[in-house]
Amino acid sequence: MKKSLIEILTQQFPEACASIRGSRKFSDIRGCVYFYEVGDGVLVLAQVMGLPYTKEECKNEIFAFHIHEGKTCTGTREDPFSDAKAHYNPDDCTHPNHEGDLPPLFGNHGFALSCFYTENFEIDDIIGKTIIIHQNPDDFTTQPSGNAGAKIACGEIRKVS
Repeated sequence: MKKSLIEILTQQFPEACASIRGSRKFSDIRGCVYFYEVGDGVLVLAQVMGLPYTKEECKNEIFAFHIHEGKTCTGTREDPFSDAKAHYNPDDCTHPNHEGDLPPLFGNHGFALSCFYTENFEIDDIIGKTIIIHQNPDDFTTQPSGNAGAKIACGEIRKVS
């Protein structure tokens, strides 16, 4: 019998997680991304707070969200997460079909909650990789990364023991 989403989230520990932290410029950003093995795929649950937002009408708070191939959330002053490298893309697919391409985060006054299922990777494939939140929405067209803008937050994906 298949488990419901509520059963998975309340009765099963995640196999991996990433603690998200913002760059120096976006230091209020923090959150967690959890990865659960479910059937032939992965259930991803992301909860992020402190995202930038505006109170202007018709200004959507949408942030590109990707798994990157790098192993660490370090970098330079100009690009604080440059060591996260490019999107995770072992099959050399075009954007937005990289294994690391994820649905965007939709912010609500600085908070985002996202839960989705994917069969694009297995948890063991992404352990040791990074997950990035970008400043802009992904346009799902521009190569190689969707014109997503600056990396504003990062987390290192670790196996939960």
